[in-house]
Amino acid sequence: MFLSLFHALRAERVPVTPREWLDLLAALDAGVAFAEPEALYALARTVLVKDERHYDRFDRAFGRYMKRVAEHADEIGTIPEDWLRQTLRRELSDEEKAKVQALGGLDELMKAFRERLAEQHERHAGGSKWIGTGGSSPFGAGGWHPEGIRVGPQGGGRSAVKVWDQRQFAGLDGDAELSPRNLKMALRRLRRFAREGAAEEFDLDGTVEATAREGGMLDIRMRPERHNAVSVLLLLDIGGSMDDHVHAAEALFGAARSEFKRLEHFYFHNFVYGFVWRDDRRVDANRIDTFELLRRYHPEHKVIFVGDAAMSPYEISHAGGSGEYWNEEAGATWFGRIRGHFRKVAWINPVPRGHWHYTKSTDMVRQLVDDHMYPLTPDGLAGAMRFLAR
Repeated sequence: MFLSLFHALRAERVPVTPREWLDLLAALDAGVAFAEPEALYALARTVLVKDERHYDRFDRAFGRYMKRVAEHADEIGTIPEDWLRQTLRRELSDEEKAKVQALGGLDELMKAFRERLAEQHERHAGGSKWIGTGGSSPFGAGGWHPEGIRVGPQGGGRSAVKVWDQRQFAGLDGDAELSPRNLKMALRRLRRFAREGAAEEFDLDGTVEATAREGGMLDIRMRPERHNAVSVLLLLDIGGSMDDHVHAAEALFGAARSEFKRLEHFYFHNFVYGFVWRDDRRVDANRIDTFELLRRYHPEHKVIFVGDAAMSPYEISHAGGSGEYWNEEAGATWFGRIRGHFRKVAWINPVPRGHWHYTKSTDMVRQLVDDHMYPLTPDGLAGAMRFLAR
């Protein structure tokens, strides 16, 4: 059954190698962890997980494994008693063996445990007789008795919530839902700072170096303040099927405004043609000619499209394909002009990557951006930022 943990980790896409799995088995054989789920959890995570982004996936896999162990508890209970006795004798210290003898020996202790377990029909905590927690019976967990058998989890006031069920590392998973923090962390990869303008900032390193050159006489140096030198053009699909992703798109837009001081944004519906709009209402008074967009913005601008790329293929490939107004030229032609002008163009798709192949138009858009389409996840955004920063 233990091998099912390995399969669970692989199912959750935790990159565990056979060599690492053998290392875990060797550590268990050496007695590093024994008969405690918490100890096994800590050991297995230490040996098998190499990246903190995989901690949450490990927790999910370990929780699934422990659930399966609980479901087969009756099978586990059929361990041969002779083997159990031999194991206990091997694991117990001389002092612990002496305490067992004080109760009449291991046979008497095991016999009493079986009898007590047969008599008890409900959960128990405290007291000096029944099997439970926090008492002074010889059987249970979290209590005290000098010659006892521990049953259940590690005691000492620990929470009953298993550590792998707490999901403390969910925010580190690269495929996790977006949060303001992991959005900003992913976008930050695109930052490229430059120093411009008057000296406004204290230069600690320069001051130390200059003071040393002056033989210890303080020589304060200033330097221009750092500014984010990246210029970003953000084009957002709005309306229709994108209504299902409006919260994710809003979160991305908010994070982008926070991270990029030189950010311009426009809106389109489904695909870009001869016009884009300055606001999400898309009224004629606020539209701008796409040719004007190309004239106004430098080719070094980083262009990011945000949309689900879900539409009729004719909206991309044919003149008149737009469902809102007559377009004299196909959307693919307009998109080609944008790609021909700007050096770096990426497409962020809020639909999970595994669903992209269900829509023909998504494959068409991926070809138009030379496969630089990325899912709206922390890992996806990080990949897009790496491409745009090159």
